[in-house]
Amino acid sequence: MAFTEETARALTARALTAQTDGRVPGLAAGVARKGGLEWFRGIGTIDLATPGDAPDEDTQYPVASNSKTFTAVAIMALRDEGRLSLDDTVEEHLSDSSHARVTIRQLLSHTSGMQREPVGDVFDTLEMPTREELLAGWSGAERVGRPHDRWHYSNLAFSVLGEIIARLDGGTWEESIRRRILDPLGMSRTGTAPSGRGAKGYYVPPFADVPVEEPVLDARAMDPAGGLLSTPADMARWGGFIADPVEEVLSPDTLEEMCQPQVMADTVGWVSAWGLGLQLVRHEGRFWVGHTGGWPGSITGVFTERSSATTGLIMMNNSAPVPPATAAVEMGTIAIEREPVEPEPWEPGTELPADLVPLLGHWYSEGTHFVLSVRQGALEARIAGQPKEQPPSVFEREGADRFRTVSGRERGELLRVQRDAKGEVSHFNWATYRFDRRPMAFGEWL
Repeated sequence: MAFTEETARALTARALTAQTDGRVPGLAAGVARKGGLEWFRGIGTIDLATPGDAPDEDTQYPVASNSKTFTAVAIMALRDEGRLSLDDTVEEHLSDSSHARVTIRQLLSHTSGMQREPVGDVFDTLEMPTREELLAGWSGAERVGRPHDRWHYSNLAFSVLGEIIARLDGGTWEESIRRRILDPLGMSRTGTAPSGRGAKGYYVPPFADVPVEEPVLDARAMDPAGGLLSTPADMARWGGFIADPVEEVLSPDTLEEMCQPQVMADTVGWVSAWGLGLQLVRHEGRFWVGHTGGWPGSITGVFTERSSATTGLIMMNNSAPVPPATAAVEMGTIAIEREPVEPEPWEPGTELPADLVPLLGHWYSEGTHFVLSVRQGALEARIAGQPKEQPPSVFEREGADRFRTVSGRERGELLRVQRDAKGEVSHFNWATYRFDRRPMAFGEWL
């Protein structure tokens, strides 16, 4: 269902602000829900030689570092297949590496301390390395910081991750990405080679309004870090996958793992962090997942608010426009606030397991009041008065009087039901803490 005219006007105004403030020859902006564009606007022209030829939903732009999110998903799929561990070191997969104890997890989260770019001043020469040159340069690259000391962005890191993918899958990085991700998701207009309708890249000098055409670069071995081109429609599909992944590509639990903060990138405002290959942005109380991309003549941003499956995206053919993350997230925010997603209707359960009945109701631990309930046959726990948007702890039965926390607070921890001499439930231990029907001080039950 398309957005209302009023919402469309507000989104158009925000897109026009980005286009005028960023002096973008041809800007593409969109908001998607569940992978499909609900609103789109192309402003300007994709080629100054054809004024008025505005971008459409199928116009290709270099999406640059958004490519890293595809590389990260492929790495996590290989992990799930048992072919690597996130704590594997690079030399376990690239035997000629001279850097010891650089882990895959560090590369994914930009915490390895490795230098930002491949050796050779590639953005000075505009000659990107071949696979052979990348690997030779990796061993000669500097480790400019201590591992896990702080966030330090590295295109080199993701280029090496791409080489690990290629070696494990026995082909090229792009072949792996196409087989594992692009084809299953129907992203036919995404790849490393231009195809069909595309936006020409420009640079608009700060003291003049005449754009200069940017060179077309081949990312070569840096494709895993920034070599993909894509369209608004395809990147909307990608946002839908980030919100609700399909098992064929990646387990939903693994995608959730990728969204867990590994390092704070913004140590001043604490509004930007990094997960495993994903940028995490906090804006007006909401949590957005995605990435930005910058390449000569193309700046992009694609961010998804997962709970509403809302994706804001922006593609701009100017090397120095407005910040893309801000624009994408603000457009997504406009959509959520003006067109809120309807909540799923409550549905009655079909069973109440008899052994869960004695656990229902009010419990206390460390002076805190908890409420246990059953939903769709599963045991859940919440702190009394907990905001409803915060998820409960959910338990799965592991045996007689034993339940494992599978999501929410204390995920992974065991809940053990304790019984008195009559066989009735007296209390339970969750993450070893005692829960009793009465609020008590520590040891009062002894």
